[in-house]
Amino acid sequence: MVTAVLVLLLVPAERAEARKYPAPLDLFGLGTPRPRAAVHAAKIPLPRPRPAEAPKAPEKAPVEPPPAVEVKPPPDEPSADKPAEMASPPQKQASACRVALTEDIAIAPSIPDIRGPGACGGEDLVRLEAVVLPDKRKVTVKPAAILRCTMASAIADWVRKDVVPVASSLGSPVSELDNFDSFECRGRNRVAGATLSEHGKGNAIDIRAIKLANGQSIGLTDRTLSRDVRERVLHSVCARFSTVLGPGSDWYHEDHIHLDLAQRRNDYRICQWNVWDPLPQVAPLLPAERPEEAPPREVAAGPEADEGTDDEADKPVPEKARPSNPATKKRR
Repeated sequence: MVTAVLVLLLVPAERAEARKYPAPLDLFGLGTPRPRAAVHAAKIPLPRPRPAEAPKAPEKAPVEPPPAVEVKPPPDEPSADKPAEMASPPQKQASACRVALTEDIAIAPSIPDIRGPGACGGEDLVRLEAVVLPDKRKVTVKPAAILRCTMASAIADWVRKDVVPVASSLGSPVSELDNFDSFECRGRNRVAGATLSEHGKGNAIDIRAIKLANGQSIGLTDRTLSRDVRERVLHSVCARFSTVLGPGSDWYHEDHIHLDLAQRRNDYRICQWNVWDPLPQVAPLLPAERPEEAPPREVAAGPEADEGTDDEADKPVPEKARPSNPATKKRR
């Protein structure tokens, strides 16, 4: 009896416990799955310790991390540290003149554009420091001229092809070009309110002289210089430049030659330069001293002039011989 009572008490307890964990679904009709056997943990053998007499393994150098690569934005794009308005402008493309005017022709580094008052200034400007001749000798421009590239190229061609033969005919190579004026923001002839000069555009140069290697200076307006030399220079500049002003053009160009490349309607050119002859020799103001060996001068009056008497002076003058006095006639 006691055993039966214990069985009856245990059965409801097992059913209640079974309700807590629902049985798995039997999808394939295999019945209730069997519980898996317990898996026993296997012991993994450890390596034996390294013997004391074994050589030591070389120590490996610590691996340094690769250097950090700084990625910079393109120069034309704004960055976080550089606002958009401070970004550098794109580089201007070189002109055909700038590409052609190499160091084999002239030492003429480019300079920034000039923006002066009014219309003064210009673009594609260079500082013409020297002209390089075909034999690699240099003709210095003193002082260096600020010019447009096209004007500097024209000056270089003139020196290389026209001035060199003229200097050779005088027995010495050319060494220097005397620059009287190049870029200057002003009106024509420095007159206030006048039309802007080509000097204010970097398109003109004034030249006073060409100096040779032997120290001789060829003044282009020097009347004592050979007329043939001055005329050769005159023909060369009038063939290359659109404006040539020298002696005879006005009072502002009596001691130098003005050259420019001004553009005019129908390619009109101006060449005003008179090659003057030497001035005549001026006679001395005082007569030359009489030499000692010169013969004595003749006496103007003879000895008879001193033999007169005082009676002749006391004789009355005839009426007809007396000079008439107009004032006396009027009173009469």
